[in-house]
Amino acid sequence: MAIAQAMCTSFKTELLTGTHNFATNGNAFKLALYAEGGGGKSSTTATLGFGTTAYTTTGEIANSGSYGAGGGALTKVAPSVATSTSTATAFADFADISFTTATITAMGALIYNDTNSDKSVCVLDFTSNKTSTSGTFTVQFPTADATNAIIRIA
Repeated sequence: MAIAQAMCTSFKTELLTGTHNFATNGNAFKLALYAEGGGGKSSTTATLGFGTTAYTTTGEIANSGSYGAGGGALTKVAPSVATSTSTATAFADFADISFTTATITAMGALIYNDTNSDKSVCVLDFTSNKTSTSGTFTVQFPTADATNAIIRIA
């Protein structure tokens, strides 16, 4: 598969240098949607995984409804950064994001830091095409806790 779920390696390094700030008043993060096997803006396949370093338009889905180039802004879930005392896991999460009146077929997504040069955070693999036809396309994030949050550091 050309889209593989992963926390990007560059993101891990950039955390140690203070590039990403998930605090409530920190950096702005976005989510872009991608096609696999063509269907993107350039009819090319998205290749996303642990080696992805930044947002790319290659394989990004075409504009439709409220979805535009670069995707949509993510809203941090309060508390924006937390730590579980029982598992010693720090985590951050986002509210679900929806694109309305959209005809979309997407195989995955990229979360990236819109504040800092569109640096990648993580790749989401939907495992199969997800679609909406002139409707609402929603990316639903897991529960914001040490076991399930989309971004977890143990």
